Parts: sequence; C-alpha cells; structure tokens
Amino acid sequence: MNLNDECRYLGYWGTGNGDMRATKEVVRQKIIAARDLIKCHPITPELATELFTSKGMGVFRFSAELIEWSESELNDVKRLCVQAYKNAWHLPRSTVSALFIFPKTHAGQENTLPMAVLTQELLLHAERCMRHEDVSKKIMLVGLNLTLDEIMMIASITIQSSLVRLIEGICAQI
Repeated sequence: MNLNDECRYLGYWGTGNGDMRATKEVVRQKIIAARDLIKCHPITPELATELFTSKGMGVFRFSAELIEWSESELNDVKRLCVQAYKNAWHLPRSTVSALFIFPKTHAGQENTLPMAVLTQELLLHAERCMRHEDVSKKIMLVGLNLTLDEIMMIASITIQSSLVRLIEGICAQI
C-alpha cells in the first residue's frame, strides 16, 4: 500500500500522508443522500427536518472535530443542509434561505448548520482534553497560550496603528 492510497481506519477515509478528502466526500455524499431521502416524504415537515438533522448532520458531526474543513467546504455543506430543510417543507430551492438560517428571535427556524455543529464539537473536544491532568491537557494549554499570544500581538498592532493614526490626525490639525 502506498502513502497516497485511500483506506478506511476507525470510520475515517484517508491516505497515509494525512489527506482526508475522501472522508469529506463520503460525508458530502451521505448528506446528499439524507437530503434526497426527505425530498418526497409523507411525514410532517418538522419530523422530516429532525430526520435530516439526525442523519445528515450526524454524519458531519462524526468528522467535524478531527478533520480540517475549509470555509468553502463548510459553505458547500451549509448549502446542502439548507436545500434539505427546504425539501422538508416541500419548498423550491429558489426559496429564500434566511428562513432556515436565522435564529428564532429573528423569525427564522434556527436549523442546525455545519458551523454550529463544528463549534459544538470543538468545544466538547477541548473540554475532554482539559478534563484530566495528562499530556492532552498540556498540549491543549500550550496551544491555547500560543493562540492567546497571537491574539494579543494582533490586538497590540491594531491598537498601535490606531494610536499612530490618531496622533497623525491630531498633528495634521495643529
């Protein structure tokens, strides 16, 4: 077996060199299958939405925390999910998507979307890593400290440049 040959291990498809595109494609195809499953259904829209959330978003949830998803890939999965929610309500794909994306406080249905699932899974993963005094916790703390340092550096550069612009503006008025 070569490093570039795809194989399945512990439910994930990938290559020996860490290429997980195959898992992403499997997830995408299962979401499409779940979307199409509820296309012409005899059940209530609420139940169809719940069915898709369970089947379609469930398969995404399994891979969300361990596989790096690009923004365009997440947008593609989001598009498929919104199509599924429209299918659940027997609406055409041209129906405005805001109804399915917006929170209930803004007259939306607040359906489950990939970014929310990804956020939940990453937070749960971080919580599991921090639960015990072991190597996982040490690695997580190092990563969090590096991220904090990076944020502070960016914030200080932003603040410094804002101060420079403010001082330049004051000097220009004098």
